Amino acid sequence: MRRSTFLTIPALALGTLALAAAPASAHEGHGHDGGSASSSQGSWTSMANLESLNNSGTTGDATVKVDGNKATVTVNVQGAAETFKDGPFPHAQHIHIGAAGTCPTPDMDDNGDGAVSTPEAHPAYGMIASSLTTSGDTSPDSALAVDRFPGGSSYSYHQTVDVDDATQQALKDRTAVVVVHGVDPMNLSQTAQQEMSPLDDSLPLAATLPAACGTLNASQMGDVPEGGADTGVTQKTDTSSTAVGIGAGAVGLAAVGGGAVYLLRRHRA
Repeated sequence: MRRSTFLTIPALALGTLALAAAPASAHEGHGHDGGSASSSQGSWTSMANLESLNNSGTTGDATVKVDGNKATVTVNVQGAAETFKDGPFPHAQHIHIGAAGTCPTPDMDDNGDGAVSTPEAHPAYGMIASSLTTSGDTSPDSALAVDRFPGGSSYSYHQTVDVDDATQQALKDRTAVVVVHGVDPMNLSQTAQQEMSPLDDSLPLAATLPAACGTLNASQMGDVPEGGADTGVTQKTDTSSTAVGIGAGAVGLAAVGGGAVYLLRRHRA
Protein backbone atom coordinates (compact mmCIF):
# COMPACT_ATOMS: atom_id res chain seq x y z
CA MET A 1 0.00 0.00 0.00
CA ARG A 2 1.44 3.37 -0.94
CA ARG A 3 1.41 6.15 1.64
CA SER A 4 -1.05 8.15 -0.44
CA THR A 5 -3.49 5.25 -0.38
CA PHE A 6 -3.39 5.01 3.40
CA LEU A 7 -3.86 8.72 3.94
CA THR A 8 -6.93 8.92 1.74
CA ILE A 9 -8.89 6.33 3.72
CA PRO A 10 -11.98 8.16 5.02
CA ALA A 11 -12.05 9.28 8.64
CA LEU A 12 -15.16 7.11 8.92
CA ALA A 13 -12.95 4.05 8.69
CA LEU A 14 -10.56 5.39 11.32
CA GLY A 15 -13.53 5.75 13.64
CA THR A 16 -13.93 1.98 13.76
CA LEU A 17 -10.49 1.42 15.27
CA ALA A 18 -10.96 -1.87 17.06
CA LEU A 19 -7.33 -1.82 18.11
CA ALA A 20 -8.78 -1.01 21.45
CA ALA A 21 -10.69 -4.20 21.73
CA ALA A 22 -7.75 -6.51 21.17
CA PRO A 23 -9.25 -9.93 21.70
CA ALA A 24 -10.78 -8.72 24.96
CA SER A 25 -12.39 -5.72 26.50
CA ALA A 26 -12.21 -5.61 30.27
CA HIS A 27 -14.06 -5.08 33.48
CA GLU A 28 -17.69 -5.36 32.55
CA GLY A 29 -19.72 -4.09 35.46
CA HIS A 30 -16.88 -1.88 36.70
CA GLY A 31 -17.74 1.66 35.65
CA HIS A 32 -14.94 4.20 35.62
CA ASP A 33 -17.10 7.32 35.57
CA GLY A 34 -20.09 6.83 37.80
CA GLY A 35 -19.85 3.04 38.11
CA SER A 36 -18.67 0.91 41.00
CA ALA A 37 -15.13 1.72 41.99
CA SER A 38 -12.39 -0.22 43.67
CA SER A 39 -12.26 -0.09 47.44
CA SER A 40 -8.53 -0.78 47.59
CA GLN A 41 -6.26 1.75 49.25
CA GLY A 42 -2.58 2.54 49.02
CA SER A 43 -0.30 4.92 47.18
CA TRP A 44 2.68 4.26 44.96
CA THR A 45 4.28 5.16 41.66
CA SER A 46 4.87 2.87 38.67
CA MET A 47 6.96 3.80 35.64
CA ALA A 48 7.64 2.38 32.19
CA ASN A 49 9.96 3.08 29.31
CA LEU A 50 7.99 2.82 26.08
CA GLU A 51 9.98 0.93 23.48
CA SER A 52 9.29 0.96 19.77
CA LEU A 53 7.28 -1.90 18.23
CA ASN A 54 6.75 -2.83 14.60
CA ASN A 55 9.54 -0.56 13.37
CA SER A 56 7.34 2.41 14.31
CA GLY A 57 10.12 4.62 15.66
CA THR A 58 7.74 5.53 18.51
CA THR A 59 9.32 5.79 21.96
CA GLY A 60 8.51 7.49 25.24
CA ASP A 61 7.84 6.99 28.91
CA ALA A 62 4.87 6.57 31.22
CA THR A 63 4.32 7.25 34.91
CA VAL A 64 1.30 6.08 36.92
CA LYS A 65 0.86 7.57 40.40
CA VAL A 66 -1.75 5.55 42.27
CA ASP A 67 -3.70 6.92 45.23
CA GLY A 68 -6.50 4.57 46.27
CA ASN A 69 -8.77 3.99 43.31
CA LYS A 70 -7.40 6.95 41.33
CA ALA A 71 -4.26 7.12 39.23
CA THR A 72 -2.58 10.13 37.68
CA VAL A 73 -1.08 9.01 34.38
CA THR A 74 1.62 10.86 32.46
CA VAL A 75 2.69 9.66 29.01
CA ASN A 76 5.36 11.33 26.88
CA VAL A 77 5.64 10.13 23.28
CA GLN A 78 7.92 11.01 20.39
CA GLY A 79 8.60 9.62 16.94
CA ALA A 80 5.00 8.51 16.38
CA ALA A 81 3.07 8.46 13.09
CA GLU A 82 2.41 12.12 12.37
CA THR A 83 -0.55 12.70 10.07
CA PHE A 84 -3.82 11.22 8.93
CA LYS A 85 -5.38 13.11 6.03
CA ASP A 86 -4.92 16.79 6.97
CA GLY A 87 -4.63 16.35 10.72
CA PRO A 88 -2.58 14.54 13.36
CA PHE A 89 -2.70 10.75 13.43
CA PRO A 90 -4.79 9.72 16.50
CA HIS A 91 -2.89 7.41 18.83
CA ALA A 92 -5.10 5.23 20.99
CA GLN A 93 -3.31 4.36 24.21
CA HIS A 94 -4.29 2.04 27.03
CA ILE A 95 -3.22 0.28 30.21
CA HIS A 96 -3.46 -3.47 29.57
CA ILE A 97 -3.63 -6.24 32.17
CA GLY A 98 -4.45 -9.94 32.49
CA ALA A 99 -1.63 -11.60 30.56
CA ALA A 100 2.13 -12.07 30.84
CA GLY A 101 2.68 -8.37 31.57
CA THR A 102 5.28 -8.05 28.84
CA CYS A 103 5.64 -6.41 25.45
CA PRO A 104 5.35 -8.52 22.29
CA THR A 105 8.48 -9.79 20.61
CA PRO A 106 9.10 -10.33 16.87
CA ASP A 107 8.69 -14.09 17.26
CA MET A 108 5.00 -13.49 17.98
CA ASP A 109 4.54 -12.59 14.30
CA ASP A 110 2.58 -15.74 13.48
CA ASN A 111 1.89 -14.99 9.82
CA GLY A 112 5.41 -13.87 8.93
CA ASP A 113 4.49 -10.43 7.55
CA GLY A 114 7.11 -8.66 9.64
CA ALA A 115 4.60 -7.04 12.01
CA VAL A 116 3.04 -8.16 15.29
CA SER A 117 -0.67 -7.39 15.13
CA THR A 118 -2.95 -6.62 18.07
CA PRO A 119 -4.34 -10.19 18.30
CA GLU A 120 -0.83 -11.64 17.97
CA ALA A 121 0.33 -9.38 20.84
CA HIS A 122 -2.56 -10.24 23.17
CA PRO A 123 -0.79 -13.09 25.07
CA ALA A 124 1.95 -10.62 26.04
CA TYR A 125 0.02 -7.63 27.34
CA GLY A 126 -3.60 -8.78 27.65
CA MET A 127 -6.88 -6.89 27.76
CA ILE A 128 -7.64 -3.21 28.25
CA ALA A 129 -8.00 -1.98 31.83
CA SER A 130 -8.04 1.78 31.16
CA SER A 131 -8.34 3.91 28.04
CA LEU A 132 -5.95 6.85 28.37
CA THR A 133 -8.23 9.47 26.87
CA THR A 134 -7.74 13.22 27.18
CA SER A 135 -11.17 13.80 28.76
CA GLY A 136 -14.32 12.02 29.86
CA ASP A 137 -14.69 8.29 30.38
CA THR A 138 -11.47 6.27 30.72
CA SER A 139 -12.95 2.78 30.88
CA PRO A 140 -12.50 0.09 28.20
CA ASP A 141 -15.78 1.40 26.75
CA SER A 142 -13.80 4.41 25.45
CA ALA A 143 -11.29 2.26 23.61
CA LEU A 144 -12.69 3.55 20.29
CA ALA A 145 -12.95 7.22 21.28
CA VAL A 146 -10.50 8.47 18.65
CA ASP A 147 -11.67 12.06 19.18
CA ARG A 148 -10.38 11.85 22.77
CA PHE A 149 -6.93 10.36 22.24
CA PRO A 150 -3.73 12.34 21.64
CA GLY A 151 -2.41 12.68 18.11
CA GLY A 152 0.60 13.67 16.05
CA SER A 153 4.26 12.76 16.09
CA SER A 154 4.88 13.79 19.70
CA TYR A 155 2.77 14.69 22.69
CA SER A 156 2.70 14.93 26.48
CA TYR A 157 -0.38 13.45 28.13
CA HIS A 158 -1.47 14.05 31.75
CA GLN A 159 -4.77 12.79 33.14
CA THR A 160 -6.38 11.18 36.18
CA VAL A 161 -8.18 7.87 35.64
CA ASP A 162 -10.05 5.38 37.81
CA VAL A 163 -8.36 2.06 38.58
CA ASP A 164 -10.24 -0.95 39.91
CA ASP A 165 -8.97 -3.79 42.09
CA ALA A 166 -7.69 -5.89 39.21
CA THR A 167 -5.75 -2.98 37.74
CA GLN A 168 -4.25 -2.06 41.11
CA GLN A 169 -3.17 -5.65 41.63
CA ALA A 170 -1.59 -5.82 38.17
CA LEU A 171 0.30 -2.60 38.89
CA LYS A 172 1.56 -4.04 42.17
CA ASP A 173 2.48 -7.31 40.46
CA ARG A 174 4.25 -5.47 37.63
CA THR A 175 2.04 -7.07 35.01
CA ALA A 176 0.32 -3.87 33.82
CA VAL A 177 1.47 -2.59 30.43
CA VAL A 178 1.07 0.73 28.60
CA VAL A 179 0.53 0.38 24.84
CA VAL A 180 0.38 3.14 22.21
CA HIS A 181 -1.15 2.25 18.82
CA GLY A 182 -0.83 3.44 15.22
CA VAL A 183 2.16 2.97 12.87
CA ASP A 184 3.17 4.86 9.74
CA PRO A 185 2.61 2.27 6.97
CA MET A 186 5.84 3.30 5.27
CA ASN A 187 7.73 1.77 8.21
CA LEU A 188 6.30 -1.68 7.48
CA SER A 189 7.28 -4.40 5.05
CA GLN A 190 5.70 -4.39 1.60
CA THR A 191 3.56 -7.32 2.66
CA ALA A 192 2.33 -5.61 5.83
CA GLN A 193 1.63 -2.37 3.95
CA GLN A 194 -0.85 -4.21 1.76
CA GLU A 195 -2.62 -6.05 4.59
CA MET A 196 -5.86 -5.07 6.24
CA SER A 197 -6.41 -5.11 9.98
CA PRO A 198 -7.42 -8.50 11.44
CA LEU A 199 -9.81 -6.53 13.66
CA ASP A 200 -11.62 -4.83 10.78
CA ASP A 201 -10.91 -5.62 7.14
CA SER A 202 -11.93 -2.10 6.09
CA LEU A 203 -8.85 -0.71 7.85
CA PRO A 204 -5.17 -1.00 6.94
CA LEU A 205 -3.08 -3.10 9.29
CA ALA A 206 -0.98 -0.02 10.17
CA ALA A 207 -3.95 1.75 11.78
CA THR A 208 -4.33 -0.80 14.57
CA LEU A 209 -0.77 -2.03 15.13
CA PRO A 210 0.84 -1.51 18.54
CA ALA A 211 3.52 1.15 18.09
CA ALA A 212 5.13 1.41 21.53
CA CYS A 213 4.94 -0.59 24.74
CA GLY A 214 6.31 -0.69 28.26
CA THR A 215 5.68 -2.71 31.43
CA LEU A 216 4.87 -0.57 34.47
CA ASN A 217 7.24 -1.27 37.33
CA ALA A 218 6.42 -0.08 40.84
CA SER A 219 9.24 2.25 41.87
CA GLN A 220 7.94 3.96 44.99
CA MET A 221 5.59 2.62 47.65
CA GLY A 222 4.16 5.27 49.92
CA ASP A 223 2.50 8.64 49.60
CA VAL A 224 1.87 10.11 46.17
CA PRO A 225 3.67 13.48 45.78
CA GLU A 226 1.51 16.50 46.58
CA GLY A 227 0.19 18.82 43.90
CA GLY A 228 -2.67 18.96 41.46
CA ALA A 229 -2.54 17.62 37.96
CA ASP A 230 -3.37 19.51 34.80
CA THR A 231 -5.54 17.20 32.74
CA GLY A 232 -5.34 16.81 29.00
CA VAL A 233 -2.54 16.66 26.49
CA THR A 234 0.05 18.94 24.95
CA GLN A 235 0.67 18.19 21.29
CA LYS A 236 3.42 19.48 19.06
CA THR A 237 1.07 19.98 16.15
CA ASP A 238 -0.65 22.92 14.49
CA THR A 239 -3.84 23.88 16.35
CA SER A 240 -6.02 24.13 13.27
CA SER A 241 -4.91 20.80 11.85
CA THR A 242 -5.48 19.19 15.24
CA ALA A 243 -9.07 20.34 15.20
CA VAL A 244 -9.54 18.99 11.68
CA GLY A 245 -8.00 15.61 12.40
CA ILE A 246 -9.61 14.97 15.75
CA GLY A 247 -12.95 16.30 14.56
CA ALA A 248 -12.90 13.93 11.62
CA GLY A 249 -12.25 11.04 13.98
CA ALA A 250 -15.24 12.04 16.07
CA VAL A 251 -17.50 12.09 13.02
CA GLY A 252 -16.26 8.66 12.00
CA LEU A 253 -16.84 7.23 15.44
CA ALA A 254 -20.41 8.52 15.56
CA ALA A 255 -21.16 7.24 12.08
CA VAL A 256 -19.96 3.71 12.71
CA GLY A 257 -22.15 3.39 15.85
CA GLY A 258 -23.21 -0.14 16.62
CA GLY A 259 -20.75 -1.65 14.15
CA ALA A 260 -17.81 -0.65 16.33
CA VAL A 261 -19.50 -2.11 19.40
CA TYR A 262 -20.00 -5.33 17.50
CA LEU A 263 -16.29 -5.46 16.67
CA LEU A 264 -15.43 -4.95 20.34
CA ARG A 265 -17.61 -7.84 21.42
CA ARG A 266 -16.48 -10.11 18.60
CA HIS A 267 -12.87 -9.91 19.69
CA ARG A 268 -13.30 -10.46 23.39
CA ALA A 269 -11.47 -13.44 24.86
